Amino acid sequence: MNAIREQLEQEARDAAAALPLLTDESVERALDAAADLLRGRADGVLAANREDVSAGERRLDAGALDRLRLDEQRLDAMAKQLRSLSQLPPLERVISSWTLDDGLHVEKRRIPIGVVGANFEARPNVAVDVAGQLLKSRNAALLRTGGAALRTVTAIVDAVLRPALEHAGVPPGAVGLVRSPEHEGARALVTLPKLVPLVILRGSGPTTAALARLAAEHGVRTLAHAEGGGVLYVHAAADEAKAVALVESSLDRLGVCNRLNLLLVDRAFEPRRLLEAVERAGVEVREPPRLGHEWANDAEHVASVTVHVVDSLEDAVSIANEETSGLAAGIVTEDAAAAERFLDGCRGTAVFWHATTRFTDGFALTGAPETGINVDWVPGPRGPVTYRDLWLRQYRVIGDATQRR
Repeated sequence: MNAIREQLEQEARDAAAALPLLTDESVERALDAAADLLRGRADGVLAANREDVSAGERRLDAGALDRLRLDEQRLDAMAKQLRSLSQLPPLERVISSWTLDDGLHVEKRRIPIGVVGANFEARPNVAVDVAGQLLKSRNAALLRTGGAALRTVTAIVDAVLRPALEHAGVPPGAVGLVRSPEHEGARALVTLPKLVPLVILRGSGPTTAALARLAAEHGVRTLAHAEGGGVLYVHAAADEAKAVALVESSLDRLGVCNRLNLLLVDRAFEPRRLLEAVERAGVEVREPPRLGHEWANDAEHVASVTVHVVDSLEDAVSIANEETSGLAAGIVTEDAAAAERFLDGCRGTAVFWHATTRFTDGFALTGAPETGINVDWVPGPRGPVTYRDLWLRQYRVIGDATQRR
């Protein structure tokens, strides 16, 4: 534990030292260079990933392996996202400004947080997404991935991200990495309030919840993405073809948080074709421990979905709000008034009418890859969190020394 903590503290100090050189211009150059290097050094990244996948085949479920596995197409998508991110406008630093009656000029500004930690599942593309978002907001990053992806993420950090930073004239330590697969690395990451005041947490519900509690004990703030699962409500006035299409498009990948998890069917709607669509997707209907149980995190039953009959739209809204994570819920109906009642009633981070919850994603909705999806029920970044959310508010006040309280 001491060795892990010492390594992590040094990585955090190196990241902090790089902060002054993270300008909008240098970050843009670094992201462009990273996109080029990801393609140019694809062989090394893919070789590391094959080792991770080979080792993981003995202990990971199908969903986890799908999240872990990279190929040329996925690497190309990661590179395109980096290029797109570099071209997005940087944060406007001044939010608003005004002059008080006594002559004081006040600006409300955005400033960087500093070094931001991120603990995420064994999913290599997340390393690029999170690091990119943090750099774009002029924060430094300290990454910790699940042990199953450590070879791949190490290759991405050492062969892509850090050389790209050097190319842009930024110390490579602006992106740090916890280089141990031990879970103690995650625990240490959330216990350094002076060095790493904010940690983004992604992964399974119980593990993330435990890390959030530990962080709170040490005065570290967290942005947590612990649970997911999309809800689709098929209303009595639904068009059958649209309902079937949405079921199919919501089950294209099973190991992701925003796929169809809970299918609510109005008692007045004949479900036969919906169940056939579920079966064609290779997915089983199961009775869960609770309606909101997330099958994507269930190693034994990842290819599963819950189908539940409801008596009314109000029942569907109540279930989405009270028995699920609150990630996302959608409705299928030709009744516009019913759709409005559903959209107004659901309190989750995203609501949909005739669109799949698979669009609950930062890049899909905003053009910026996300660091995660925050489902907290408090003010602050909620839903897909991107670089636009990763800042602190600061007031800048300028007077002429004559003002008095």
